[in-house]
Amino acid sequence: MRPPIASLIATTLIAAVTAMAGPAGCGGPVKVADPQASLRDPGRSPQVHLGAMDALDADPTDAAYLESLHRMLWYPGFTLSVREEALKRLETHDPEGLHRTIRQYLPRMNSPQWVTRLCEIIADRGWTDLTPALVSRWALPDLSVRNESDRPEFQALARLYGARRVADVVFELFVDSSRVSDQGLRTRCWELLHRLGRREMLAAYITAGDFPADDLFLRDLQTGAVDMGIVPSNREEILWIRELCRPGYEEFRSQARQVTTTSAVHRREQLELRDLPIMVSAMLHEPELLDKSRARLYEELSASLKQQKHYLTTSNFEGVNTGHRQRLSDFRDELTWGDLAAMRIAVRAMSVPQVVDHLFDYADRDMADTGTEYGGVLALDAQGRFEVLEFMPRIRSHDRQFNAPQAMLDAAYTSLFHFHMHAQRYRNEDYAGPGYGDSNYADNLRANCLVFTYIDESTLNVDYYRHGRVVVDLGVITRG
Repeated sequence: MRPPIASLIATTLIAAVTAMAGPAGCGGPVKVADPQASLRDPGRSPQVHLGAMDALDADPTDAAYLESLHRMLWYPGFTLSVREEALKRLETHDPEGLHRTIRQYLPRMNSPQWVTRLCEIIADRGWTDLTPALVSRWALPDLSVRNESDRPEFQALARLYGARRVADVVFELFVDSSRVSDQGLRTRCWELLHRLGRREMLAAYITAGDFPADDLFLRDLQTGAVDMGIVPSNREEILWIRELCRPGYEEFRSQARQVTTTSAVHRREQLELRDLPIMVSAMLHEPELLDKSRARLYEELSASLKQQKHYLTTSNFEGVNTGHRQRLSDFRDELTWGDLAAMRIAVRAMSVPQVVDHLFDYADRDMADTGTEYGGVLALDAQGRFEVLEFMPRIRSHDRQFNAPQAMLDAAYTSLFHFHMHAQRYRNEDYAGPGYGDSNYADNLRANCLVFTYIDESTLNVDYYRHGRVVVDLGVITRG
């Protein structure tokens, strides 16, 4: 007798499910021939990793085994479940080492899923000693997350301290991290507090604080705020301020103090560190520039640029279309007094024959060198004359990248502009403007920058750019 169709279907479904599930226990640990080697290989299956840990659990405090477990927490490629099993074993057999590893590697982990789970575990266990690790990780921008409260690091801190206290916890960590070895953490706290909208609170603290003589970090920031009117925004500006506080910059600091304290109130409120060399230059060599309003500077610059021929970037070296926003009018509402004064000085520098001759000579040498782009700074010499300072990169990547050496960054602290060349060929107009990497450079260093691009053998296009993707085509210079 043939079984009913319904019975056949049920039997088939049961067989199919059994086949998919496989034999009992196939998802669990399996025996491995070399457990230690298996734990070092993230490409092995979770079952192999679990089997290796089970085998090595016979001596759970073995140094080599513990080292492998620590590595599994941060090394790329391991699954979430395997990492968590490694963490549980370390929690039992090496808790101090576990916390040390998390403090060291959480800010650098490249698995978002594991970072999220690890933040949950830290909150579940109440591990407040890992607050610095959570803050350091959170300080790294994540463009995929719209709201700071969605970050797993914030959520962990909110569970540990309460959501309303999170920003205060970050500020307290900033204040208390006074050891020299904590300066990186302190800088990350500073950047994060800026992102959280606490700039005014930081400015008030830095300006009014009475800091110990050995807390050079805070004392240097106070010098920048009180003497030069500057509250830095990020790590590079902190390094910039601290460099200007070193011996050898006394004259520049005095000049910056003089020009910023006599500036209009509205101008001081918008003041950025990159503005100081521009304002000092104007005070020394073009004082009438300081008396002009932002509106007047815009009108004069607009009239000057209308006489120029402009070349707008159609793409960049990374293959990204820039949208052609390179006209002065495109950024009318975004440009500060400092931007306009900087561009005014750049235009004046481009009218000096010796500067133009030097730039073309440098661009020609860049053209002949296919291993790197060339760059440097535009500065003023002791007599107040414009000068082009060349700096060869110590790291040569390729012909479409300039890696600024430290010597150039040091020279740029009191210079007018960073610059580099787009001189891969004479007809280079498609790349007349900063590329994606150039814009990131400006965002990071927050400096005033210029890029020179060959249009033809006798013509270089000049673009001004700074942080925030502000790019203004300043026209062209021609070979003498």
